[in-house]
Amino acid sequence: MYKTGQEAATAAADLARLVQDVSDREVMIAPTFTALAIVSERLRNSRIGLGAQNLHWQEEGAFTGEISGKMLVSAGCKYVIIGHSERRQYFYETDEFINKKIRAAIKADLVPILCIGETEAERNGENTFSVLDKQVRMGLEGFSSDDLGSLIIAYEPVWAIGTGKTATKDQAQEAHGFIRSLMEKFFGPTLANNVRILYGGSVKPDNIAELMAMPDIDGGLVGGASLEPVIFSKIVHYKEM
Repeated sequence: MYKTGQEAATAAADLARLVQDVSDREVMIAPTFTALAIVSERLRNSRIGLGAQNLHWQEEGAFTGEISGKMLVSAGCKYVIIGHSERRQYFYETDEFINKKIRAAIKADLVPILCIGETEAERNGENTFSVLDKQVRMGLEGFSSDDLGSLIIAYEPVWAIGTGKTATKDQAQEAHGFIRSLMEKFFGPTLANNVRILYGGSVKPDNIAELMAMPDIDGGLVGGASLEPVIFSKIVHYKEM
């Protein structure tokens, strides 16, 4: 919950200019709902895609304060983040709700970015794998591999979000490898090999390269560092190790 519409539009325009030379990496930003339409205009003819931070699972109805998939599409969105840890923590979103939202996103032809991850207490209790198993299994229950061709998964250890803590590259790789194995178990090797799994949790210019060097880390879900176009552009421009 940062930046007014105009502030977000200015930042988006600055970022578009800073990454205009990038052609081999997919870049997306997800401003607040009120900024989507104006940011969409600023991103026209740029290499940056537009995403939303959330959606409701119904197309319309008596759901005051909510936003539907078709509304996001009409505002220029291609992507939508679903199940972010802050939605789970502060707004008590369940895996059942998240499952419905993924279905709604796919129906609206949006690319769903499913966020999963464990809390510090769950990691300390050695429950990381069981938490990830439950979130993937229940979040994607009832889907087939054909349904999930556009799915992106974001692993965001809750203990590393906005705390300055970052999972080590080996911790992140271990979780990403496990998530990919779950996708193979539930949906087969083709989807498991093709699904992109992003790491989120205090991603910065000085740690992105070592994270991206890991075999099962396909990108970053950048939080605070994305608010400053110059810093975010440095992440986009990371050099492969």
